[in-house]
Order: sequence, then structure tokens, then C-alpha cells
Amino acid sequence: MDIAASGFWVALLQIIGVNIVLSGDNAVVIALAARGLPAEQQKRAVAWGSGAAVVMRIVLTLVAVELLRLPYLKLVGAGLLLWIAVQLLLPEAEEGGHGEAVTGMAAAVKTILLADLVMSLDNVIAVAAAAKGNNVLLIIGLAVSIPLVVFASRLLLTLMERWPVIITLGAALLGWVAGEMAISDPVVADWIHTRAAWLHYAAPLAGAVAVVLIGKALAARAAPAVPAAAPTLAAGGPAPLQRILLASDGSPGAGLALQRLLALRGQLRDPAALELHVVNVQRPVSGDVASFVPKTSLEDYHHERAEQALQSTREALKAAGMPFQEHLRVGDPGPTIAELASATGCDLIVMGAQGLGSHTGGLLGSVAARTLQTARMPVLVVRS
Repeated sequence: MDIAASGFWVALLQIIGVNIVLSGDNAVVIALAARGLPAEQQKRAVAWGSGAAVVMRIVLTLVAVELLRLPYLKLVGAGLLLWIAVQLLLPEAEEGGHGEAVTGMAAAVKTILLADLVMSLDNVIAVAAAAKGNNVLLIIGLAVSIPLVVFASRLLLTLMERWPVIITLGAALLGWVAGEMAISDPVVADWIHTRAAWLHYAAPLAGAVAVVLIGKALAARAAPAVPAAAPTLAAGGPAPLQRILLASDGSPGAGLALQRLLALRGQLRDPAALELHVVNVQRPVSGDVASFVPKTSLEDYHHERAEQALQSTREALKAAGMPFQEHLRVGDPGPTIAELASATGCDLIVMGAQGLGSHTGGLLGSVAARTLQTARMPVLVVRS
């Protein structure tokens, strides 16, 4: 493949794209493995561990490229890649950390290498398929994308949390690569080229569409169904507000929700009697990550991110002289918010329409929509 050809650059972007989407968990492990070290050792541990991981990943992928030249293996790999793509769209249930505490730089590098080896099967298959047998393309793609994931991991994870549509597009890209991979297997490639050339376009498109449809359907089925109960009205009209739950994630949408809450409080007959609860819900990391880091590291990781998300809300409420109770949770944000509101006896949930965990394709974000589906009390969704 000529480096000046458009196909080279399309394949290179595919390699970088699938690596970024599939390496989020690896980036979390790298961050958690190094966080317990002294500040001067953290950067060295990340650099050494990541550098060794790049070399190991390149070697493994080169081996995978050669193996995929054998008959039937591309068909098998395409099926596995479709399964991996669908898994990206399913909700993740976090497990308690099972790994050992990292006590030195050598241990941190070992953890990074071991985690990358165990967690990189999906990356290896996807990148080997996207490279289409071009080793130069493969090495360039990995050399660019892996350091990007390592050193910009926090930014990439934040972007994926704020716009989960990135994950959907990444899953569709994997489905597309799987379709291309299947029709290039030596067993069927010649027949398709001579008798069904249209499959060169139809198979990748079918793979992308199938992944999104199946993944979304399974995700909807896996989501807990909590029947919403209609709010109870007093004989003389709506009951007065006594407790409100404010969902906050540090996003502009959450800031607008806070402003609406303060305005609502000013309209009450007895503002001082209002009991306010503020919650931040962190999405869980995958079970793979939990296998390599101790439970305390996971708890510290979630606590640190929650503290950052709540900082602006906390300062604004203190400036307004409004007392509140904080709640930090880990789980699926929508149902978790609804469950906490029920447990604390709140009369109303206030939240932004599109926060850091929302899709951008609809009128409401996914978190707001899931909260509306599962809450047993009114939900005030504030849109910009």
C-alpha cells in the first residue's frame, strides 16, 4: 500500500481510532498503577511501562497479522471482533479491586505490562485486521495511538464520558473492520472478488449497523426496569417541597440545574426548611481493570474524580448559604440517582439535560432519560 494513497491514510485512521476506543481501560490501569508512587517516580513508571507495552503490542500484532493469513482465521477473528464491538455498548458492572497494592516502580511497570498483555486481545485483533497485512502501516499506527492513549488518557476518558456517542461510533468502526476482515479470508476472497464484488461495500456496512443495533438492544434489555410510581398529591393540592436531590457532574448543564434550584428555593415560603441532597455518580471501570488494581486504589480514583466534579457546585451552594448533604456513588448514573432519591425520601430531582454522561443526539441526555424512566418522583430537567 503506497503511503501517498488515500487507502493508506484511511487504514491508519482506523488503527488509531480502534486503539483509542479499545484502550480506555488500559489507560485507567496505567494511571492507577502509578498513582501510589512518589511524584518523581510516577512519570518514569508510566514511561517505562508504556514503552515496553508498545514494543510488546507491536510484536503481538505482527504475529496476529501473519496468523490471519491462514484460511478460516479471518472469519473466526471477524466473529470475535463483532462480539468485542457489541460488548463496548453494554453497561459495565464494577467489581471490587482484586489486584495487589503497588509498592515500587518495578511493581508498577510489571502491573502495566501484565495488564496490557491480558487486556489487549481485542486491540491486537482489531489493529491486525485494520492493517490489512501492511506491517509498516501497523507499526506507524501503534506508535502514534498508544502514546496518545497513555499520555492523554484523562482527556480521552473525559471526552468519552461526556459524549458516549464516541463509543457508539467506535463500536460501529469495529463492526466495519470485522466486515472487511470476513470477506478477505482466503476461503471466500476469490469468490467474492469475481462473483459478489458488491460485498466489499455491503459487508462492512452490515457489520457496523449490526453491531449498533444488537448492542443497543442488549443494553436496553440489560438495564434494570424500575416501574415509576405516580407522585402522590395531597387533598389540597401538591405537597410542599421538603427534600430535593441535585445531580451534579461539573458540566455546564449541571451548573444550569443549580441555578434553577436556587431560583426555586427563593420562591418557597420557608426556604430554610428545604433539605438538599447533592449526588455525583461515577461510571464504573471494567472488571478487567479491577483485576489489576487494589480496591483502595479504585475507591481513591472514583473519590478524586467525584471531588473534582462537585467542586464548583459545592462552592456555589456555600456562597448562597444553602446547607446540603453530599453523596458519592458508583454505578449506572440514571438508576443510581433515582434509587438515592427514593432512599432519602426526596420529593424532586433536579438535573441538567445533557451533562458529562449524556448522548448528544437527542433532546435529553442518556442520564436524564434513564432517570426519568426509573424515578418514582418528579424530575426537573433543565435544558440550556
